[in-house]
Amino acid sequence: MKVIVCGAGQVGFNIAKHLSGQSNDVTVIDRAPELIRKISDSLDVQAMVGHASDPKMLERAGAADADLLVAVTWSDEVNMVACQVASSLFSIPTKVARIRNQAYLKPDYADLFSRDHMPIDVIISPEREVAEAIIRRLDVPGAFNMVPFAKGKVRLIGLTLDHRCPVVDTPLRQLTELFPNLQTTVAAVVRDDKMFVPRSDDQLQIGDSVYIIVDTDKTARSMAVFGHEEKPAHRIVIVGGGNVGLFLAEMLDKRPNPPNLRIIEHNPERAAYIAERMANAVVINGDALAKEILQEARVGQADTIVTVADDDEVNILTALLAKQQGCPHAITLLNNPIYGGLVGTLNIDVALDPRETTVSSIVRHIRRGRIRDLYSVRDGEAEIIEAEILEGSDIVGKTIGDLRLHGEIKFGMIVRGDDCIVPHADTMIHAGDRAIILALSDAVKRMEQLFTARADVF
Repeated sequence: MKVIVCGAGQVGFNIAKHLSGQSNDVTVIDRAPELIRKISDSLDVQAMVGHASDPKMLERAGAADADLLVAVTWSDEVNMVACQVASSLFSIPTKVARIRNQAYLKPDYADLFSRDHMPIDVIISPEREVAEAIIRRLDVPGAFNMVPFAKGKVRLIGLTLDHRCPVVDTPLRQLTELFPNLQTTVAAVVRDDKMFVPRSDDQLQIGDSVYIIVDTDKTARSMAVFGHEEKPAHRIVIVGGGNVGLFLAEMLDKRPNPPNLRIIEHNPERAAYIAERMANAVVINGDALAKEILQEARVGQADTIVTVADDDEVNILTALLAKQQGCPHAITLLNNPIYGGLVGTLNIDVALDPRETTVSSIVRHIRRGRIRDLYSVRDGEAEIIEAEILEGSDIVGKTIGDLRLHGEIKFGMIVRGDDCIVPHADTMIHAGDRAIILALSDAVKRMEQLFTARADVF
């Protein structure tokens, strides 16, 4: 696939890294020479200094035969114009744009992005997606990640194991014997910062981070088996009233039984604006690092603090101060990846990387085959996909063992009608199945081939 990425910031860099690592032909355009130099030095891509929406620049980048354009510069307007030029002059089939200004995304202006006006196939709103990702983590307390699949029937859940986990040092094949009808697959394990797909005789260890794929109805039982029985948060403090904080607060505030919600925002005008939009939340204007402001927000009595300010240092320090005052759970937004490795030592429960949600949103729209949904984890180390099995596909009628996956691809769950089936080597694949699968990065191409072997049936 030939891809043009407009913008070499964190998201553009990671999109280029993700796609070039899977043997795609990638060209990156950005006005900043230092960002282009970084990309050239780090990735096997073509990198060009220039304006992303300039027709001549797009032509030099190979737009005439490109399959995909991803516009993720800092300017919404440049992203939109780049997509327009890509469509009108070069007929690039798929155009993806990051749009931050929510005014463009109002329902009243829905026609703006129609094919007759501004032909953008996929619009990514990072702030809204990050807010939704935080909501998912709040819905499954104790998880550092949660992503729904198959219209909510199945969940991918990320958990860190500690001394409370009753199944450490137990071969995975025994889980079904010990806990009948658990409806859970351990799809991947991260140990000593290395991810691997476990075999049936592997044992989990304290300190492991595991990704499990579970029947949604069995979530609570599965969490308990892995040592997590945290209760949902009823008292939440949000630090930062930018777009992420506002979207999160609005979603929580509009729930049938909204939590006791307090929002700390430093800017007085923004705080007043947020207060006007909240029906139930308390908005506090002040510095979240000030002791008296944290006391006013009652962080010591809160179940969870969510720090989503624009400054990573503020997010980290506020979370730590809240935990010192007795708040048991902290969710922190970290834009700079350099802080990611410090999270475990800092006692922050969940660190949210906005690049992960944005990259996943983009990649899910460009996978080949009957890929219905996709999520990328750990900076592209693995992808979890939901694939539809069509009548006539080469894998229909085969068992999972017949596919000889060699330990880099793991079938986590098969949804057949209303039933969720935990797959084993002798499980036969039927037409109409939805399969939720984890594939390590080196095996993504092979995973795609499983569902594109007979192109005529798609």
